Amino acid sequence: MNRRYLLISPCRDEAAYMRRTLDTVLAQSIRPAKWVIVDDGSTDETPRILAEYAKQHDWIEIITRRDRGRRAVGPGVIEAFYAGYQTIRPDEYEYLCKLDLDLHLPPRYFEMLMKRMEDNPRIATCSGKAYIEENGRLINERHGDETSLGMTKFYRVTCFEAIGGFVREVNWDGIDCHRCRMKGWIACSWDEPDLRFVHLRKMSSSQQGIYAGRMRNGYGQYFMGTGFLFMAASAISRINQKPYVLGSLAMLWGWVKSAIQGKPRYADAEFRKFLRRYQWRALVVGKKRAIEEISRKKGMA
Repeated sequence: MNRRYLLISPCRDEAAYMRRTLDTVLAQSIRPAKWVIVDDGSTDETPRILAEYAKQHDWIEIITRRDRGRRAVGPGVIEAFYAGYQTIRPDEYEYLCKLDLDLHLPPRYFEMLMKRMEDNPRIATCSGKAYIEENGRLINERHGDETSLGMTKFYRVTCFEAIGGFVREVNWDGIDCHRCRMKGWIACSWDEPDLRFVHLRKMSSSQQGIYAGRMRNGYGQYFMGTGFLFMAASAISRINQKPYVLGSLAMLWGWVKSAIQGKPRYADAEFRKFLRRYQWRALVVGKKRAIEEISRKKGMA
């Protein structure tokens, strides 16, 4: 079996976290064939640390971009990702992973993902589950089973190419999973010991503060095409997550504010129609059953 996989890691100012990611990748039971790390204009010790590891491992390649003066999220991250992607030949690899540098991975992480994909050829993209460290305990970040997590997007290269890759827009890591389902493929994640990783930076805790991160999440859902009722249900489902109530309100306000301002939405009308149909069904029967219905329908097509 071909288990050649490629990692591409966009990063900026990750000196506080990156050694844990670097070391846990080095400790993987199956090592990546190549790791392209794109330094997106770091101003801390990131360049020195990257040079240290690249000197010791010839399969690690560093690409340096000019300093844009700020940490770029969403589209900026994907621009940095493609700065790395354009330097490789995709057909030389079976799998591809967009990997953040603020993670602590279990030692069999990539081995287990490849095994799952070998067992089920309909899986296009997958991941484990993210946990955060809080007061000596690991807390689940509560991502749905119907998505592969953006910080470790693991793909079959053929499927990645077939959906057109990542869109260079907000909520790119939700749009890609729905595009996979439109083609009859599976996007998923599993919460199991060998696939649980530690996210060293809290999700939606942007450099401008956690509320700005949650508002950005709401805007991303609006851009993708999410309807108001589904957005409200999503916000309510997270009301017991810190920051309690206010975090959910910030998410909802991000959607509402975008609607009031008439911000543009994802231009693919067919995609938005597919998304709304799924979301309405999910509100009625739940996400799991709605996904199963799509999978059965696409599997018979």
